[in-house]
Order: sequence, then structure tokens, then C-alpha cells
Amino acid sequence: MIFWKYHGLGNDFVVVEDPNLTVPHDPDFVRRVCDRRTGVGADGILYIGPDRDADAFMRVLNSDGSEAEMCGNGIRCVAKHLYDFSIVPSERMRINTLGGIKDITIQARGGVAVAATVEMGAPRLERPYIPMTGQGRFVDGTLEVDGRTVTGTAVSMGNPHLIIFDPLTDDEVRTLGPKLESHSMFPRRTNVEFVCIEGDALSVAVFERGAGWTQACGTGACATAVAAGLRGIAPLGRDVRIRLPGGELSINVAEDLSSVRMTGPAVRVFRGELEE
Repeated sequence: MIFWKYHGLGNDFVVVEDPNLTVPHDPDFVRRVCDRRTGVGADGILYIGPDRDADAFMRVLNSDGSEAEMCGNGIRCVAKHLYDFSIVPSERMRINTLGGIKDITIQARGGVAVAATVEMGAPRLERPYIPMTGQGRFVDGTLEVDGRTVTGTAVSMGNPHLIIFDPLTDDEVRTLGPKLESHSMFPRRTNVEFVCIEGDALSVAVFERGAGWTQACGTGACATAVAAGLRGIAPLGRDVRIRLPGGELSINVAEDLSSVRMTGPAVRVFRGELEE
């Protein structure tokens, strides 16, 4: 099986073309390939398949074998693959996901995609759509974990996110990340973002659902900008710099919350062949 290794700000993926839907999708296969000691090593596998309504379909399986609805860094990598190999020979394309169809604009240099802007759609704030227990929005709400109270905002960008602005120590962040991911208020678990304000940028550490601590999370950066806009910490309608361990993304949240736009790089690392 031929595969390609890509990354977006260090959030790394095995990308496979799956036009006939014949590549294995079972959790054991995914875990074996993503293992960083005995496999290729990745945060997940991105399957590129056909779609009736868009240029391609992207299926996302996390390194633990679970499925994600969307992946912001991953979709930029898939868009680069489609463009660089002339599968979609256009700087504008549409990729379908379990989180909906995303419109993408490629930034190319010398015929090679170096970055992409993704129209991520509107954030969803009502709890049933995140999904999260209860009704209404969870904005600056409180939840209990390990006998302490944490304040957060829940946002869906096609997948669930809990954004925490509380001042926490590094040790507290490391402890709370996995516990909040599996908190009982999130029936399908959640991604967790811990945010600090650094000048005109927001610095974010992400515990990614199904992958653990990650170098970057595109949907998490979008959700963070939404939550920061709701709290008045970051402007709506203007580009916001989201600083992740692997680098920066630019996020623009419409003033009326009708759309979120993400811009960032995508890098191809190598091509390989996997013995099945």
C-alpha cells in the first residue's frame, strides 16, 4: 500500500488514496500504522475517497482507532495532496467530511501548494450539537473535575471542543487534559484547549480527542478564536493569531459568527510503501 506522510504545524498524518474504499479502516490497522515505535508514526490516518457532492471525501481516523468528524490541519494536507498531484488541478476545491463540505483555496508557489485557506463553516454553540449534556450554550460555564471547578466554553467546529482560559500551572494542564477529554458531560468525548494570552496572540495547548497532546489542532484553533471572541478577548471580523506548539495559524471569525476561516501551511514529508 502506497502512502504519504504529511504534517500541518507538526500535527502529522499518514495520507492514503482510497478511491475504491479498499484500504483497511479497522482500528487495529490504524493503531499499528500510527505507532511511533513500530509503525510509520502519526496522529492519524487521512483517507482520500470519492464524493458525489465535492471534489473528494476525507475520512479521519485518530491514532487510537477512533473516528473524528473533521481535522483542520489534516484537510490542508489533503488539499495539498490533491493539488500537487493534479487530482484536483485547481486552486479552489471542495472537500467533504463528516463535519460537512469545506471550501478551500490553495496558496501555491512554483506549482506546489504551500498553504491553504479553509472555510470552516459556522461554529455551533448549542449543547446538543457539540454534543454536550444539557441545553443552551456553555459559555464561561463551570464543570467539576477531580474535586475542583474549571471554567470553560464549549464549541463545535464539526467536532467538539472545550476551551479553558483559567490560569493553570503546567502540571495542572497535563493532569486536566485527559480528564476533561473524557468528562461525562461530553458523550463523544471532547478536544480540550488551554489558552494563554501572549501579546496580540493566543497561545494554545491542545489535548486532542483520540490522539493526546498534539503539536497543533486546526479545529481547536478555530474553536479558540470563537470562544475568545465571545469573551471579548479577541476581535471578531479580523485575523487572530493562534500560537500552537508547532507554529501559528491565522483565524478569522465573522462578527455574526456565521463563518470561520482558517489559514495555515501544509508540508509533505515523504512517500512510502506499507507491507500489509
